Amino acid sequence: MTDRPRSKPLLADDKPVKGRIRKRRDPAQPNLLLDPMPHRVEPALALLQPKPPSDPRFIAELKFDGYRLAIHVEPSGVRVLTRGGHDWTARFPAIAEEAKTLGVASAILDGEAVVLDEQGRSDFGALQQSLGGRGGKLKSSEALFFAFDLLYLDGHDLRDMELSSRRHLLEELLVGQEGPIRFSEEIEGDGNAIFNASCEHGLEGVIFKDPDSPYRTGRTGDWLKVKCIQSESFFVIGYERSSVARGGVGSLLLAARKGDDLQYVGSVGTGFKEKVAIQLRETLDKLESRKPPVSYGGRRKNVVWAQPTLIAEIEYRAWTDDGKLRHASFKGLREVQDNAAVYEIHD
Repeated sequence: MTDRPRSKPLLADDKPVKGRIRKRRDPAQPNLLLDPMPHRVEPALALLQPKPPSDPRFIAELKFDGYRLAIHVEPSGVRVLTRGGHDWTARFPAIAEEAKTLGVASAILDGEAVVLDEQGRSDFGALQQSLGGRGGKLKSSEALFFAFDLLYLDGHDLRDMELSSRRHLLEELLVGQEGPIRFSEEIEGDGNAIFNASCEHGLEGVIFKDPDSPYRTGRTGDWLKVKCIQSESFFVIGYERSSVARGGVGSLLLAARKGDDLQYVGSVGTGFKEKVAIQLRETLDKLESRKPPVSYGGRRKNVVWAQPTLIAEIEYRAWTDDGKLRHASFKGLREVQDNAAVYEIHD
């Protein structure tokens, strides 16, 4: 067997290595194509469905109950944007710091910020309180960001790529991450079985996604959501005074959109503790209105009407025959910057 030839040393004793003088780039030679990084991307949204899809191709993820966010990792730093495009980087400092350690030059991660309860379930009220309530200025040290999509990576716009490939890249990016930023795992199995199990464990529901779909803004049907318990956003249009209830608030009066008007959809008297009730009363008193902002034929006493400014997330079981919420429970107030869609009634 012959010996492998030895490589010549880079530096010889008598002749130093000299590089060739580079010629100017030929203007006719094409540049390496890189996609400009979007300043902001309108999010893809899940379409509400009464039951899981029958298509076995659809992948399943747990539905989180928090704030939809996009993390932009840029050469100049990190931005954390709300669904409405507002910069909340300062409100989630731990998430922003974690994003700096991902080892990429540029990226856009789509996901949701949550606070988990003792059972590991996302708790919207706890997230709100960690931020100081609606309009609060606290920095949440408890929030986690569960990333479920990757829209841009190191100069390449991935939105036209199929979801399965985007999630593969995202999983590789987040492998081993157990800090504030985590990968939203896919749940394997039959869609109906996954949904039933999530409801049995008291979870929000399940998101089903077409693995072959590109990333498209809005409710296109590529993503579907099936909820265990109904939860929607409504305007708070007043409250009923009470000398018995904690905080002096007997119930909150709610309204939904109907065309260009609002329609009264009932009230909610559970789900808020004394501290939250006091904050609600003080805020609504500042928004007090002499006239009800909706057509109201009720007989409630001691009602304080308010301008329809506050948006509340309400959990409920069903609708009554006369268009009112049944078994409603208050979960928390939505931020204006969250761009939450108020429930709309269609004829």
